[in-house]
Amino acid sequence: MDLPNTDDKGLAYIRSEEEFNRARRKALVQEILSAVSGHNLDLLSFDEVVTRLRLRQTVNRGLQDIPLRQIAGSCGRYTDFTRTFLPRRAGRDKERWRQIYTLAATGKGFPPIEVYKIDQVYFVKDGNHRVSVARELGWETIQAYVTELPTVFTLTPDIEPDRLLIKEECALFLEKTRLHELRPEADIVFTAPGRYNRLLKQIAVHGYYLAKERGEKPSPAEVVTHWYDTFYAPMIARLKASGVMRFFPNRTADDLLAWMVEHQKRLRVDHHLDEVGYTPDVDDFLQHVDELTIWDVAKVEVEAKLKKLLGKETDNAESE
Repeated sequence: MDLPNTDDKGLAYIRSEEEFNRARRKALVQEILSAVSGHNLDLLSFDEVVTRLRLRQTVNRGLQDIPLRQIAGSCGRYTDFTRTFLPRRAGRDKERWRQIYTLAATGKGFPPIEVYKIDQVYFVKDGNHRVSVARELGWETIQAYVTELPTVFTLTPDIEPDRLLIKEECALFLEKTRLHELRPEADIVFTAPGRYNRLLKQIAVHGYYLAKERGEKPSPAEVVTHWYDTFYAPMIARLKASGVMRFFPNRTADDLLAWMVEHQKRLRVDHHLDEVGYTPDVDDFLQHVDELTIWDVAKVEVEAKLKKLLGKETDNAESE
């Protein structure tokens, strides 16, 4: 949108009424589409993200020009604007919006906003209306005082609530296991909630059998590294090497392994395999997976079950 070609504050203020109403109509359209698609329209809540990701450290980054498209959250007004900062309310918000628009339209400008940054997303601490007006005027960037909260997680402006829940579970998992410190190369990624909690239970079981095997209780770090080195990493490597993941382009090897571990007993029964108890080194289980042939598991079991459990279509193996 082009800036009004006028220095007249009165004319700019009059035009601001039309521009605000236009922005409100666009917000209404987004809300209707959101109701149909189920897409969450709210801005991200800064407090919620900080709590879920267990963020504590802050770093002052000073005054910067930041991309408006990466501002997708707010510290307190995350329900007052859409994810693209269209205004959702009139009243006092309307008058404030019009005043900001008039300042921008007459070339007077406005002070820098204040934001927090978490990975790729900025959260407005002060300046929600300024962001809204700037986006409506077609600006690419805006000046902001930036305070960053460092994180190991990837956060993008289009993240959905379910994904945020998964990241919260991952943060708790890493906090309890310290896997990112013990094995920095580990990159466990799930696409549905609940699976990191199952990993914690799996590690606890692993610790029980490891203590039984050694005759003494290992340290938490020993349990985690032994579980990862002898069970998890080898299994993931085999799944990736098998080529089976091409059937599930929207899922990860971690998703598939989680399902296989959860259903391993039934898989053995259905395929007439000998019962094999849980073993920390998992050699027996890997051997039986090979006897099944991972390809058959993918076609007969995994394809059907993951389609049902995860709600994703899979390709027809015969057409490959």
